[in-house]
Amino acid sequence: LYFSAQEGILIFYHIKELQYEMKICADISQPISSLIFSPDYTSLLLVTDQGTVYSYKPAHSGEAVKLLDTSSSCFLGADFLTPGSNYCVSVTISGEVQVWSLEDGTFLSKLNLGIEVHV
Repeated sequence: LYFSAQEGILIFYHIKELQYEMKICADISQPISSLIFSPDYTSLLLVTDQGTVYSYKPAHSGEAVKLLDTSSSCFLGADFLTPGSNYCVSVTISGEVQVWSLEDGTFLSKLNLGIEVHV
């Protein structure tokens, strides 16, 4: 079970029968608004309200890697672009959809929908 504390800490609980073990996986020092697993469950996106997106790979147990930082109050969210888990897509309130590489956070493409987007 993965969850985030309000302080921006990603926590993993390994639960087996009536026993559990807690592990702090990453501390990004920003409140995490959503956690999204890739379709193959190899990567986890940590999304903040401030427009920062981090990638965490549970199998590698390393630190969360900052992929993008829009530093925008217009940021709505991000998700994996399927099939595969090599790219993520983000969207802003103004309707700009952006595609990013999960390998190194490289901006790849954008599309302006021409309308305001709401969740």
